[in-house]
Amino acid sequence: MGVVRVTSGPTVIVRKPLAAKGGRARRGSSGSEDDDYGVRKGKDDRVYDSDDSDNEITDDLVGDKRKVFEFLNTSNMNELSLLSGCSQKKAEAIIALRPFKGWLDMVEKFNSSKALSTELLNSTQELLSTRNNIQRLMKKCVGLAQQLEAAVAAGAGRLKQPSTLDPSLKLAPYQLVGLNWLAVLHKQGVSGILADEMGLGKTVQVIAFLAHLKETGQAKGTHLIVVPASTLDNWSGELERWCPSLRVSKYYGHPEERRQLRVEYARGLDSIDVVLTTYTMVSSCPEERKMFRITPMHYVIYDEAHMLKNMSTQRYDNLLKIKSKHRLLLTGTPLQNNLLELMSLLCFVMPHMFSGKTDDLKSLFQKNSKVKATKKTNGTNDSVEDEVPAFEQSQITQAKRIMKPFVLRRLKRDVLQDLPKKTNHTELCSMSERQQNLYKNLIAGFSAKDGTIHATTEQSGISMMMDMRKLANHPLLLRYHYDEATVKKIASQLVKESGYKEKNEQYAFEDLLCLSDFQIHKLTLEYPSIRSYSLPDNLILDSGKFQKLDEMLPRLQADGHRVLVFSQFTMMLDILEPYLAIRRYRFLRLDGSTAVTDRQDLIDQYNTEDIFVFLLSTRAGGLGINLTAADTVIIHDIDFNPYNDKQAEDRCHRMGQTRPVTIYRLLSSGTIEEGIYQVAQEKLNLEKHVTGADENEATEQKNVVRLLSAALGLTSPNK
Repeated sequence: MGVVRVTSGPTVIVRKPLAAKGGRARRGSSGSEDDDYGVRKGKDDRVYDSDDSDNEITDDLVGDKRKVFEFLNTSNMNELSLLSGCSQKKAEAIIALRPFKGWLDMVEKFNSSKALSTELLNSTQELLSTRNNIQRLMKKCVGLAQQLEAAVAAGAGRLKQPSTLDPSLKLAPYQLVGLNWLAVLHKQGVSGILADEMGLGKTVQVIAFLAHLKETGQAKGTHLIVVPASTLDNWSGELERWCPSLRVSKYYGHPEERRQLRVEYARGLDSIDVVLTTYTMVSSCPEERKMFRITPMHYVIYDEAHMLKNMSTQRYDNLLKIKSKHRLLLTGTPLQNNLLELMSLLCFVMPHMFSGKTDDLKSLFQKNSKVKATKKTNGTNDSVEDEVPAFEQSQITQAKRIMKPFVLRRLKRDVLQDLPKKTNHTELCSMSERQQNLYKNLIAGFSAKDGTIHATTEQSGISMMMDMRKLANHPLLLRYHYDEATVKKIASQLVKESGYKEKNEQYAFEDLLCLSDFQIHKLTLEYPSIRSYSLPDNLILDSGKFQKLDEMLPRLQADGHRVLVFSQFTMMLDILEPYLAIRRYRFLRLDGSTAVTDRQDLIDQYNTEDIFVFLLSTRAGGLGINLTAADTVIIHDIDFNPYNDKQAEDRCHRMGQTRPVTIYRLLSSGTIEEGIYQVAQEKLNLEKHVTGADENEATEQKNVVRLLSAALGLTSPNK
């Protein structure tokens, strides 16, 4: 082959490809593939080598070269941005240079462009190699999934309730199906995900399964159950109630108590069937991480397994290292159309398939995150390029197909025909006159003269939205009542109090300026010298939602209902407490700061005593606890994530409930809360209508901008 001189750009010498060192042909050009998944391309394997000034380039398109050429010639902005070292600007430059007539033409154009480097050719090869590894893994997984599906179909429905369960308690028919499904998975030697809707008794099905393993001699060691702290006592109580013959050890308590337990465990676990602990405990210190890493467990059961939906986190790595023969994941929320989540769960339930290959997966997801972060920064979320890449979408479809036999999900409406009806109401609450005026002034302060949002950073936009949410709930969540002059007087008295640490009056003044009205009010109740500055009752009652509660609570109490009130904000619960006291209602409270050892006592107290209201934080009180003594739920302030609110609802709408349940969501009319509610409903629709949307940080930021724009009157809430 002769020498070709290109008149524009650098000289390119074309010869037949040389053999690589050691006599091997370049695999990058020959089209052969690595036998081992995850093997990276070495120097001799790369499709482009710029080490020599005398570059050897052919126009032959075979093997990796053809794939790289086709990718760069046809991929959209979203796909190109996944390349290592390829910014959005570089992706635009590649698209501007297309079409490429051949490999030579592409190399020449890359060399001629100031924005591009030929190293992007090797980056493309690396990305395609990673994708190829994932595709081959997924094909192997499909075969295993098909085998499991056949085994489940053939082996279901044979087991009855284990005899070691309390005979006075009976598994529901669908729970027996769950037990049989778990038994088939165990027989096949694979892990699984029990994803029944919240309130269907996943805890009980797991206990029945562990009882079955022990009863039939299949329990080959101790099991570990890892749960959120808020459900630890509930799990302990259910284990004792349903199967008292299971010997349970709670790994929890102060550091010294846990150290003693580690010493006992080191001597052997023969006398223990189940170790029950929390997510914090399994990774809170190096000694604990090491203990769970080296102590062999038969089953490790992860409750609320959404903790395992991101393989890029340190928590995921720590949990993955816990030594066990089998894994069982429990979650009440459906699997999302999110490749990171699906692959993270696949890696967890099929660890032998993905052993040593997670680097490829993490690499791909880091690139995806980079694209989303770039688009978020540049404000391009609404472009046509915001679609999920074709490769990712195809893998989502395949991952969901693979996951199917590994996941059992039933909905209450399908299996609990006798469960009392649940009715949802959205209550629009007019703000109080003072609250409405304050909200209008807040909006005016956030709206710039040119009709744009007066926020300079993403963080300031989120802060603005949070202030709007607070004011929509109660004015005392911000500072309006205590002006600077009053705060200065309070500071001058406060520094004289022996129990107050800050003795510098100016510093105390500055600290107080950062507090809300209710936080300052709490200080006035704590220190006698400033008690005269405490808030009058009329300001505590001055909220549109409290006025709505004044309509609802007397009627609910008169009709014999009992009420759970949920709020996301512990400070809102702080304000609800004096409100209920002023109105003379008996109540209890549980939030994230409630000691784990006290939580079950509070739940038992509410379930057995005639207490009208239970105040709960949405996150701490919405997970895995049973409050069927109540039949009414009031969501004081809704969550961006509707599944958090649904979990809260299911504290009383679950097995054991004998009365119809009513859910009330309070929304302050004409505020940002109406937009938040609309976004939440859209998320719920994702479960019914598969759209391929990737519900994570980029989408969340898009929602923030949309909600702020609507709240400030710059756009319609529907846009």
